[in-house]
Amino acid sequence: MKVWYLYLVWIAVAALLGFAISAIFAGTLHLPRNLYLIPYVGLAGLFIYSYIRWSGLSIPELLLHNWYWGVIGAVLIGVFVIRNVLSQPASPQPEGLTLAFDILWSGVIYGSIDALLLSVIPVHATWAAFSSSGLTDTWPGKILVGVLAIVASLMVTSAYHLGYPEYRGSTLFGPVIGNGAMTLGYVLTSNPLAAIFSHIAMHIAGVLHGAAYVTQLPPHYLP
Repeated sequence: MKVWYLYLVWIAVAALLGFAISAIFAGTLHLPRNLYLIPYVGLAGLFIYSYIRWSGLSIPELLLHNWYWGVIGAVLIGVFVIRNVLSQPASPQPEGLTLAFDILWSGVIYGSIDALLLSVIPVHATWAAFSSSGLTDTWPGKILVGVLAIVASLMVTSAYHLGYPEYRGSTLFGPVIGNGAMTLGYVLTSNPLAAIFSHIAMHIAGVLHGAAYVTQLPPHYLP
């Protein structure tokens, strides 16, 4: 049995790690996206793996629970976020193998890591922290913990995006609202596929629409 408040420590560390990665490698070093993703995927992936090992999280059990609702949630939220991507200015996209690489690297992998770090871990950690007290045994308790889980996700999301120069200001509301919708999908369906698949779909749509101006694919650097 893990001490409940340690789960909250993991949420705080996720926020600090996300901010540090984006602030150092994008805000300070200004690495182009493909290079930036190397430390981001590596460090965030190590953190995610460490949390899974520490918490004893069963990935098959997590993904299979209410999986059909998770897929439905992913489709509905995916339509919302893809429409937002397509409403932004388009830009030229690569072709052939370069396009295939971008779909995998900036679409699937980037989108998956974002979803896990910003939505899945904060929600799971919040739920695990309060479930041992019996708070999630009643509907009012479940609603309260669900709200707290969304708040935790928004905190991590905000911290991570604040590290990017392009999100320091009112532009922060965009990713907070978008990721908040994906996290809400996870909470309502009790399945992380709602957040993971919709996040991947959003990133792939960004790649296909042209990554130069799509805000969902940071970093971007003003000339």
